[in-house]
Amino acid sequence: MAELKSYNGYYLWQYIPNTAAAALFTALFALGTAVVVWRMIRSRAWFCTVFIIGAILEIGGYAARAVSKNKTDELIPYVIQSTFILVAPALFAASVYMSLGRIIRSIGAESLSIIPVKWLTKIFVCGDVISFMVQASGAGIQVKADSAQTGENIILAGLFIQIIIFGFFAVTAAIFHVRVHRHRPRASLEHGTKWEKLMTMLYIVSVLIMVRSIFRVVEYIMGRDGYPLSHEWTLYVFDAVLMFGVVVLFAWRFPSDLNPFKLDQENIEISGQVRQRGVIAQHK
Repeated sequence: MAELKSYNGYYLWQYIPNTAAAALFTALFALGTAVVVWRMIRSRAWFCTVFIIGAILEIGGYAARAVSKNKTDELIPYVIQSTFILVAPALFAASVYMSLGRIIRSIGAESLSIIPVKWLTKIFVCGDVISFMVQASGAGIQVKADSAQTGENIILAGLFIQIIIFGFFAVTAAIFHVRVHRHRPRASLEHGTKWEKLMTMLYIVSVLIMVRSIFRVVEYIMGRDGYPLSHEWTLYVFDAVLMFGVVVLFAWRFPSDLNPFKLDQENIEISGQVRQRGVIAQHK
């Protein structure tokens, strides 16, 4: 029978990890990742590689949990599962940011974004990279008994950065969406409803990642003696299930065929159209 053991007198785990649950999500993430890889190769949407890396981290993290039942006194399996599962959503978020930029270009609506499209992806992805690095460094530090609290505080800082960046992204995406509906550029009409279905996917995925990040913040604020970190089911309900939902949605509404829309010479920028209408209205 498995028993909870300490690592150099320090208990890495607060419970004995459930092998069956971890193995189930290892298989589910592997299946979902295979579908995303297939769709990426088929459509040559190579920018989604970062999403796949995130999914592979999820697979590795839950695989490490699956073999940890009798290894609660070993450092490597604990570090792998803790770090991989913690930082993987940051890579999912990076794919969401890149998808929005491509959607905007694909319908020729660059002038409707509150952030210049050439900077949009760079700004959000850079913020996401910072969040990723902060969380990863915190996860590495917290495994030591004498620096566990410092590591948790660093992880919290990384999660707060991720939440702020995501909130700003949500506002940016929503304003762009409203502006497209208000002005209806010709490019959006020619692309039908596909771009809107992709926007809906990005919104839902963003909510799932945001809820998961908020859960993680609560988890680390309450600390090792708090209910979330001492009860395994919370990880699966508020992290594993939500992130698997992200993979399923991304595979279903895969952001493919997002080629930049080519405006002909007779078509002018939407901002110019709006200004022209204002001048005409004043003369009337």
